[in-house]
Amino acid sequence: MATLKEKIGYGFGDMSSSMFWKIFSYYLPIFYSNIYGLSLADTGVLLLVTRIWDAVSDPMMGIIADRTHTRWGKYRPYLLWISLPFAVCGILMFTTPDFGPTGKLVWAYVTYILMMTVYTAINVPYGAMLGVMTDDSDTKTVFSSYRMFFAYGGSFIALFAWEPLCTWFREMTGSVTVSWQYSMIVIAALCFVVFLLCFSMTREYVKSVSTVSIGKDFKSLLSNVPWWLLIGAALCSNLFNTVRGATAAYFFKDYIGDSIFLNLGDFTILFYAGLFLGVGEVSNMIGVVLAVPLSRGLGKKSTYIFTMAALAVLSILFFYLPCTPFGFWLMLIMQIIISICTGIVSPLIWSMYADVSDYAELKDGTASTGLIFSSSSMAQKFGGAAVMWILASFGYNTAEGAVQTAEALTGLNLLMSWIPAAVAVVAMIVVYFYPLTKKRVEEINKGLKKVRASD
Repeated sequence: MATLKEKIGYGFGDMSSSMFWKIFSYYLPIFYSNIYGLSLADTGVLLLVTRIWDAVSDPMMGIIADRTHTRWGKYRPYLLWISLPFAVCGILMFTTPDFGPTGKLVWAYVTYILMMTVYTAINVPYGAMLGVMTDDSDTKTVFSSYRMFFAYGGSFIALFAWEPLCTWFREMTGSVTVSWQYSMIVIAALCFVVFLLCFSMTREYVKSVSTVSIGKDFKSLLSNVPWWLLIGAALCSNLFNTVRGATAAYFFKDYIGDSIFLNLGDFTILFYAGLFLGVGEVSNMIGVVLAVPLSRGLGKKSTYIFTMAALAVLSILFFYLPCTPFGFWLMLIMQIIISICTGIVSPLIWSMYADVSDYAELKDGTASTGLIFSSSSMAQKFGGAAVMWILASFGYNTAEGAVQTAEALTGLNLLMSWIPAAVAVVAMIVVYFYPLTKKRVEEINKGLKKVRASD
């Protein structure tokens, strides 16, 4: 039986990853285009080109982790080894060098690729740990729920604090670029400590040894139908979150405005992207709590489909909300409900990856948990490039103080509504064909216990 300490410790790992990841996903695009000085086109190409390397580095890291053997386990030691490079690379990525346009573009490519490589080196083994911390499917969902609960808690801290940190450092230093770098130093230091806590509070219990060749692992993976379908589902759910999140800073800057306040009677609060995203992260935590009872009752597959259907409807409704005081309150309420739904989906995806890993081990005898979870890291990294290109296609102007055209404003609204709604519909269709139902997963768990008991 997993202890509370281990559940919290495992949660700390994604708390650290998510603090970085949400800043990267939601603020890096506007940092590159509006502060660092890259064009939307260059930013879009940068975010896409790095995915080519991710397609190599993620499965490579999965293979390496599957074949790692230390006194700390297979996957857990990477939390210790990579936590410091993880923090340093994040700071470098938000550092603006005093170079010309070409030099700055090169710096952006080098630091971004380096950061994504280090992110892979720590996040793929961390995700794969779920498969060796317990062999019970329901317990995996509980671990995933703790993971996502702490992830959203960390995201809330990072997103809610980011803009005030940048403002404070800007007032202190007089430099916008330096303020972003200093803000990342604060976040990076916290992430480093939290990853070390994750390492110290967790253990690996399930012994899985890869006895087949790398080629056999890949052959098993490529013939794994549930894995292919889950990749599609993960791409869609992550794209849904990334498109809305990466658009939010632009949406508030140009569609909502930077001086809108919500009236709370005796006082008012500033309605800004950090508040909008931060409230979303807290709401995600509510969804995570609901994920376990819902999936136990309906099964993971059905829960996923029903939740994505709700996200599609809610996203479409968001398009029609007016820019009025009442409309701003409705936007915040809609963000809360949407985020509760995405909070339900997130732990399901991670738990389903562990089920797919068990399916592969029973079917082909391959202990390729790291390789299978590497695809989850890859799926997580798409979305930012699409936002840049869509903004460019609608004529969005990145110049300081630019007044956006009606077409550009419509594009911003579509990126917060109809476009993610379409992604949610595709996700529903993909998961409809996912074969690992609740009954099938129970059969796989029974079969694996017999195999492991006979080894």
